[in-house]
Amino acid sequence: MTQRKVTLTENAAKRVAHLRQLEGDDGLMLRVEVNGGGCSGFQYKIDFDSKVKDDDHKFERDGVYLLVDDVSLDLMDGAEVDFVEELIGASFQINNPNATASCGCGTSFNIM
Repeated sequence: MTQRKVTLTENAAKRVAHLRQLEGDDGLMLRVEVNGGGCSGFQYKIDFDSKVKDDDHKFERDGVYLLVDDVSLDLMDGAEVDFVEELIGASFQINNPNATASCGCGTSFNIM
């Protein structure tokens, strides 16, 4: 059985490290969850957390940790969490190979 995983890009890890510094808490970890809803059926929720739950999977890049719960990992296996800065704004973006459709907002997706 192959190990399921989600990766953080270098840009995402740098942004999380910067935000942790602004918050004054090096123990904060980025949490990504998949919830039902949104324009396309599922939506991502991105937040900080300082606690690892029993069903969490913990991924690391450059000293920054990403938490994904077991159910969300089933829907995000192989995904990449990136941080993108563009003229219209800056945001975390998730490149999910399992998504068959996504919404223009970038936080909603569908899996067939």
